[in-house]
Amino acid sequence: MNPLDLMKNLQQVQQTMQQMQEKMQFVVAEGSAGGDLVKVQVNGLMEVQQVTLAPECVDPRDIPMLADLIRLATNDALIKVKEKMKGELGPLAQGLNLPGFPGA
Repeated sequence: MNPLDLMKNLQQVQQTMQQMQEKMQFVVAEGSAGGDLVKVQVNGLMEVQQVTLAPECVDPRDIPMLADLIRLATNDALIKVKEKMKGELGPLAQGLNLPGFPGA
């Protein structure tokens, strides 16, 4: 293969990856725990965007339980956003061994 063609292909792949990364900030998934007492929204960059707590779940005696519900809701949202990312990036990410990316 011509080295110039290889460089051109590499630049195209880099550009495509940059476009996909920009797109991932708009992928949002919501996880919940405790019968929707706690909800967490996460974007495709794995950043927590919002945490929503139902008023009835905030009792000072229940802080350990609340912390656990937030953890569970966050993990639920992260699983969902990874699934969405897999659908968006699937063919492109196969074989790239991207950390935290399922199926890569």
